[in-house]
Amino acid sequence: MTPVDEPVAVSLKFGFLAVLYLFLLFVARSALRDLRRNPIADVLDPDQIEAEDRRAAAAPDLRAGVDPSLVVVSAMGHEPGTVLPIGEGATIGRSPAADITIDDAFASSVHARILSRGQFMYIEDMGSTNGTYLNGRRLRGPARLNLEDSVRIGDTEYRYEE
Repeated sequence: MTPVDEPVAVSLKFGFLAVLYLFLLFVARSALRDLRRNPIADVLDPDQIEAEDRRAAAAPDLRAGVDPSLVVVSAMGHEPGTVLPIGEGATIGRSPAADITIDDAFASSVHARILSRGQFMYIEDMGSTNGTYLNGRRLRGPARLNLEDSVRIGDTEYRYEE
């Protein structure tokens, strides 16, 4: 190596280390942001949650006699029209431990979950790689389910019913 090449090699090494440290900083920042995330707070602020709980306590139970379910529109291994009850909540994914198992290469082990909050049902993506879509839009946080909403995970599609 000539004396002129040596400073270039040293500067390349330092440049590589700088890029490596920036990458590690980005990964750590992203992980901390995910750890601080509160899914229900993404949908409702604490005042809204409290107000909704007061309204639910004062109002008659609108969910009495309602059995929320997903109806298969298209899913490998299920006939279209098959009704999958979700009760007060369910997990959806490829894992045998999921409440609703799906046979889809684009689904994660625990891909999404549906949960009850007061009088309403919400759906939330559980950090899947390919995302969960509600009425054609990718979920960025929990979203309230309405009658006839379309839920898509990969090539699998369901319709929300009560």
